[in-house]
Amino acid sequence: MKRISRVLLVVAVMMFGFNLKSGERPMHEIHSMLMFNFIKYVEWPADAKAGNFVIAIVGDENVATTIQNFYAKRTVKGQNVKVVTSDNVSGVSNAHVLYLADSRSREFDEAKSKFTGKPTLIITDRSGLGEKGSCINFQEINGKLRFEINESSIHDNKLKVSNQLSSMGIMI
Repeated sequence: MKRISRVLLVVAVMMFGFNLKSGERPMHEIHSMLMFNFIKYVEWPADAKAGNFVIAIVGDENVATTIQNFYAKRTVKGQNVKVVTSDNVSGVSNAHVLYLADSRSREFDEAKSKFTGKPTLIITDRSGLGEKGSCINFQEINGKLRFEINESSIHDNKLKVSNQLSSMGIMI
C-alpha cells in the first residue's frame, strides 16, 4: 500500500508540478525522485546495455547521495547502478544519465558537445537549457516545478521516451 501511495504521489507531481512554496521536501529530493522516475520511462539503445548503468551528478552532492540511496542494491534495465559525482563536466567520461545542477549550468555547452550523439540523458535545472538542447530540463512555471522534454535532443542521443513520460512533460 505504501508503494502504491508513493507511485501515485510521483505521478501527481510529474503531471501537475510540485508547488515550490510548500517547502515540505528539499529540492534535491524532488529532483532525485523525478530523475529516478524519468529513468523508468526512457529506453536506451542495445549497445548501451552492457556494464554498469552510470548516473553522473555534476555540482550537487545532495542529489548524488539521494540517487545513490534510491538505487542501493537495485538494477536499472538489468544493469548495476554506478553513481559518480564530479564538480565539473570534464570529470565525467561517460554516463547513461548526466544531471547538471543549476550551479554548474555555465558548463552546459561543454556537456552538450561532449554527450550529444551518445546515449546519454542530459538533465538540467536552468531556464532556457531545454531549448538549448538539454534532453530534460526542470522548469518553474507559476510557482510549480515542471519539466521540459526536448524531442530533438532525445532523438539525437539515440534515446526513446515513453508516451507516458511525454504526456507528463512540456514538449519542446
